[in-house]
Amino acid sequence: MSTLAALAAFPAAALSVWALLHSPLAARLVAAPSADRWRARATPLLGGIGIFLGITAGLWLAIAVGAVPLTREIAGIYGGISILFLAGLADDLRPMPPLAKLALQIAAAVLVLATGTDVQLIHAQVVAWALALLWLVGMTNAFNLLDNMDGLAATLAGIAFAFFAIDAVTIHPSHTILALSLAGALACAGFLPFNLRPGGKALVFMGDSGSQVLGFTLAALGLSASWKVAGTTVATLLLPILILAVPILDTTLVTIVRLLEGRPISQGGRDHTSHRLVRFGLSEKHAVLLLAVIASALGATSLAYNVLDDQRLALVGVLVTFVLLVQFASFLADVERRAPDTDAPRLLQTFAVHWRRLVEVLVDFVLITAAFGAAYVLKFDWHGTTNQRHIALVSLPIVIAARYLAFIPAGLYRSIWRYAGSRDVGAIAFAVAVSELVAFAYVALTQPLGDFSRAFFLIDALLCAAVIAASRLVERALVTGLRSYRDRTGRRTLIVGAGRTGRSLMRELRETAGERVLGFVDDNARLRRRRIHGVPVVGGTHELERLLQRHEPDIVLVTIPDAPRDRLDAIVNACADAGVTCRLVRREIDLDPRVALGAATE
Repeated sequence: MSTLAALAAFPAAALSVWALLHSPLAARLVAAPSADRWRARATPLLGGIGIFLGITAGLWLAIAVGAVPLTREIAGIYGGISILFLAGLADDLRPMPPLAKLALQIAAAVLVLATGTDVQLIHAQVVAWALALLWLVGMTNAFNLLDNMDGLAATLAGIAFAFFAIDAVTIHPSHTILALSLAGALACAGFLPFNLRPGGKALVFMGDSGSQVLGFTLAALGLSASWKVAGTTVATLLLPILILAVPILDTTLVTIVRLLEGRPISQGGRDHTSHRLVRFGLSEKHAVLLLAVIASALGATSLAYNVLDDQRLALVGVLVTFVLLVQFASFLADVERRAPDTDAPRLLQTFAVHWRRLVEVLVDFVLITAAFGAAYVLKFDWHGTTNQRHIALVSLPIVIAARYLAFIPAGLYRSIWRYAGSRDVGAIAFAVAVSELVAFAYVALTQPLGDFSRAFFLIDALLCAAVIAASRLVERALVTGLRSYRDRTGRRTLIVGAGRTGRSLMRELRETAGERVLGFVDDNARLRRRRIHGVPVVGGTHELERLLQRHEPDIVLVTIPDAPRDRLDAIVNACADAGVTCRLVRREIDLDPRVALGAATE
C-alpha cells in the first residue's frame, strides 16, 4: 500500500514542473548565465518546487490511506524538509548570506533530532547529536554543491533513494522509510525529463529549493534507516556513507581545493568531479552517466554485505569499495595532467585501471590485516577471551576503512615512491595515527570494551606504520632496480628545454618502457648542474655539439618550438652533423623539425 501511495510523487512532480514552466513565474524566478557554472542562458529555477511537491504528495498520501503511521519522527523529518525548501526558495529569489543558510540548516537538523531521529549506534548522547548534526548539515550542502550540471544531482539522488528503498524492504524493514524513499526517487524521476534532455539543454533547474531538500531528505533517511538502528556492525555504519559516497567525495574534493586556493567554499566554480570529467573529454551526459555508474556500484557493494551480514564479507566489501574509490581518485588526479586519447571512445577511457595503485591498495589490505593480527597475538596471545575476539572482529573492518580514508588524502596513492623521503614517512605515520584514533573512538563509543586492552590500538598503529613504510621503500627499490635494468637497453633521449613541457615529457618517458632520459639541455644558468626530478641538466644549447658526443643519445626532443629561428636552426644542424634524430615537441611528438621550420616560413 505504501508503495502504491508513493507513486503519486511522479505525476505530482512532473505536472508541477510543467505547469510552472507555463506560468508567469517562469520569467521571474530564473538563474542568470554565469561563467563558473554550466549554463549559457537564463533558466527557470522551478524544479525544486516540483521535487518538494512530489515528495509531499507521495509521503502524505501514504499517511492518508493508513499505509504509514504519522509519528513524531516522520513529522520532524518533513518539518525539516519544509524549512529547507522555503529557505532554498528564498535563496533562489534573493541570495542569502552563507551564515543565514547555515543557521536554517542547523535549525532543520535540530528539529529532526528533537523529534526522535538520532544516532543510536553511539551511546554518548552529546557525541551522537554532534555526529548527526554534522551529517545532516553536511549532506544538505553536499547536494547543494553537487547541483552543477544538468541531471547530476537528481540522478545521484534518485539512485540513493532507490538504495534506501531496497534497504527498507530487505535489511531494515520499514514502511515509513520505504514510502519516503520511493517518494523521493519518483519526485526526481518526474523532474529529470525537464532537466536532463537528450536533445538539448535543461528547461529548468532545481535551485537551492531542490538541492537542499534532496540532500537533507537523504541524510535523514540515512539516520532513520541505518544509524537509528542500535546495531554495531561496520556494515550498518557504512551503509548510508557508501550509498552517498559520490556526493561526499565531490564535496571533500571541492572543499580541499578551495581551502588550499584561499577561496570561499560556498563560491561557485568549475572544480567539481563532473567538471574534471568534462575537461578530460567526456560530454556532460557521459560524465553524469559515469558518476551514476560509480554511485550504483558503491551502493550495491554496501547492500550486498549488509544482506549477507558476515564480518569476513564486510572486510571484502570494504576492500572492493576502496579499490574503486582509489582508482577513481587516481583518474581524477590525472585529469589535469593528461590529455585524452582521441582515438579511443572517451567514456571507456575513464575505466582505465591504474595497476600500480591497484596493487598498492591490495598489498595495504594484506599488511593492515597482518599488523592487526600480530598486535592481537602480542597483546592477547593466540586465543584471547570471547569478548576480546568479539571486539577484534568488530574493530578490524573499522580499522581498515579508517586506514583507507586517511591514506587517500595523505597522498599514499598519489605518487610513485622512487623519491620517498622523510616527508612521505611522516605522512604514513600521521595517516596511521589519525585512522587508529578514529577506529578506537568508534569502537569505544559503540562497544563496552571490558577486558579488551586499549594498549592494543597503540601496538597496532606502531606495527602498521612500520610495515606500510617498509612496503613503500621496497616498492621504491623495485621500481629503481627495474628502471636501471631498462635504462641499460632503452632508447637514449636528450630533452632540450627544462620548462613545463620538458618536465611533463620527461615524466611520460620515464613511465614508458624502452625509454631512457639522459638529461636536459637548457640555457637557464640557475639550472646548471641541478637535477629536475632526478634528471640532470647537462648544459646549454650552445654546448649541444659537445653534449651529443659525450652522451651519445639516440634522439633529441626539442620542447621549445617557439624559440628564435636561429636557435632552432643551430640545434637541428648540430643533431644533423652528429647523425642524431631530432624532433620538435609540444605536448606530443609533432613533426620532423626541418618540415616544421619550412612550414613556418610559408
